[in-house]
Amino acid sequence: MQRTLQRLRGEFLEMPGLRLTVQQAQRLCGVDPAICQAILDALVEAKFLCIKRDGSYGRLTDGETVRSAPAPVLDRATVPRRAVRVTQPGETAVVRTARQSG
Repeated sequence: MQRTLQRLRGEFLEMPGLRLTVQQAQRLCGVDPAICQAILDALVEAKFLCIKRDGSYGRLTDGETVRSAPAPVLDRATVPRRAVRVTQPGETAVVRTARQSG
């Protein structure tokens, strides 16, 4: 099963934009449908693949990214400004927060 998982992973890495249905992946790898489904599920769980709107599997980082709504614009007077001092190994960093004025 590990060999088939690596094979499918390699196919998706070599061909950006590749999309496969469960049946196509099964034919490509020549494995039992239940094993193929388990491998695809494992790749989805590992956040390597995702299920596209049409039910096919594709790389999580390819194409169709669903984006959330943009963040609200905040009033600059209410946003904290941070001052951070870069430290050397073994030193303790001091972080101060100050409100911006006007």
